Amino acid sequence: MSDHDSSSPTRSRLESDIESLWAQRETLDRFDPDVIATVHEAIDLLDTGRARVAEVEADGSVGVNQWCKYAVLLLFKISQMETIEDGPFEYADKIPLKSDYQARGVRVVPGASARWGSYQAPGVVMMPSYINIGAYVDANTMVDTWVTVGSCAQIGKNVHLSGGVGIGGVLEPAQAAPVIIEDECYIGSRCIVAEGARVGEGTVLGAGAVLTGSIPVIDVETGEELSRGEIPAWCVAVAGTRSRSFPGGEFGLPTVLVIKRLSEGQRHDKSALNQILRDHGAAT
Repeated sequence: MSDHDSSSPTRSRLESDIESLWAQRETLDRFDPDVIATVHEAIDLLDTGRARVAEVEADGSVGVNQWCKYAVLLLFKISQMETIEDGPFEYADKIPLKSDYQARGVRVVPGASARWGSYQAPGVVMMPSYINIGAYVDANTMVDTWVTVGSCAQIGKNVHLSGGVGIGGVLEPAQAAPVIIEDECYIGSRCIVAEGARVGEGTVLGAGAVLTGSIPVIDVETGEELSRGEIPAWCVAVAGTRSRSFPGGEFGLPTVLVIKRLSEGQRHDKSALNQILRDHGAAT
């Protein structure tokens, strides 16, 4: 997912300026035009995709650009409430909504909205949905009906976020990695992915699954706990439970179960994937 040059002079200067403002945030003059200009310049980089809060590096690790989060938090601090009119709708907020979607190659159905400081690449489709500030949605991704993409979430290319999916936001602490959905993923209806969880490239996550940073991910073939909060690339995963003993009895705690490993590109065979889910008694 990493394709950005973090060494440009503009970004280096802004990073230094934003970190300086952050260090003096308690005494910052919110009406200082230089402060406002610096913060707005940083948010414009996020808004146009020239900077992003986090990205997957070449070695597979997630790099977090804390200064981008500082910029968002500073924007909240210096901005004032105002009335925002959008056609027949009226809002009262500190952050304006995005516009000029068609010029940017983004399809937006009535009822959808995105905040300034979020990015949608060309080919993104937004059904009635919401994308918060700091989020990055890459090319040709479908953001389906009633999807919420939380602040700073990073969504890859050719992803389908199905109806009602909730992608959590992670703005604070600044060093924390946000939710990462890598390229070519399919996230089933009503799934929740939050608390910095990560879904690997090409993964299908069955309907209704909950994945947070503390949810165990288990391979059903071996019984091995693969990780917490991270689903490996190119697999089919579904919601599950595992039994735990408490003073009051035995109860099932949520897990995510990896039920099938896929070959690269197999996600696009919808009939085969539906059969895999049916064979395991999972929702399709």
